Amino acid sequence: MLFKRFFAVFEISRPINVLIAMLSILVAVIITGSVQPFYKVILACISGGIIMAGSNTINDYFDLDIDRVNRPGRPLVKGNITPQQAFIVSCLEFGVGCILAIWINLSAFVIALVVSGIIILYSYRLKRMPLLGNLAVSFSTAMAFVYGGVAVNRITETFVPAVLAFFFHLGREIIKDLQDREGDSIGLAHTFPLLYGEMAALKLTTAIFLLLGIILPLPFLFNWYNGIYLGVTIAGIYPVLFYVTYSMWKNRAPKNLGFLSNLLKVDMLVGLLAIYLG
Repeated sequence: MLFKRFFAVFEISRPINVLIAMLSILVAVIITGSVQPFYKVILACISGGIIMAGSNTINDYFDLDIDRVNRPGRPLVKGNITPQQAFIVSCLEFGVGCILAIWINLSAFVIALVVSGIIILYSYRLKRMPLLGNLAVSFSTAMAFVYGGVAVNRITETFVPAVLAFFFHLGREIIKDLQDREGDSIGLAHTFPLLYGEMAALKLTTAIFLLLGIILPLPFLFNWYNGIYLGVTIAGIYPVLFYVTYSMWKNRAPKNLGFLSNLLKVDMLVGLLAIYLG
């Protein structure tokens, strides 16, 4: 029983998302050209990962009714962990993540507090509001790069990947809203697709990915990143953006949109590789 509960805590944290957050912070540190002080880099990765775990856990807590329709396999829906336990775990995760940030520096602590607050507000209220929730998640995800830069007192170098991550996640967030519109309507969530319609959401996502496609080569053109970055981007990012855009217009079934959302999640690793090699 104890192992089942422990595994539920692990599963509700969405470990892949946690890993991506930690890798984003690490890559951000590496591209600044310094990994010193190293203990602060480790603290940033760990605290950022724990805060991401808290974010995912609190999101499931507030989305229980919606997930009964959209994601019946989630631990809370299956009863592997109670709502009260999930809430306590999320509070502990936010608390530990922010406390660890104190040992990095004041700026890291402020970022940890702000991002934690935004995510809690998102899960409680903003997710059910058009675009505000999408912007909140995208901003919080992009801040992972800035967080890494703050750990080594070099934030300027992290602005470019933060901007790229923001638009990448913003497009994905709207696709997720398209996928979840049935459950969101039951949960009275006023997401962009529910308020303005499916076609408007598809057009907005297409516009975001088009803008991202225009922005992606700029770091190479301005000599901020090298040709390897451009090569990996052309080979690994553009084809996925094109396929996702084409597929979501052709097949708007929740199952396909869920596949596209997961594909974009995997492609984040390719994006991190491009930035790392650049």
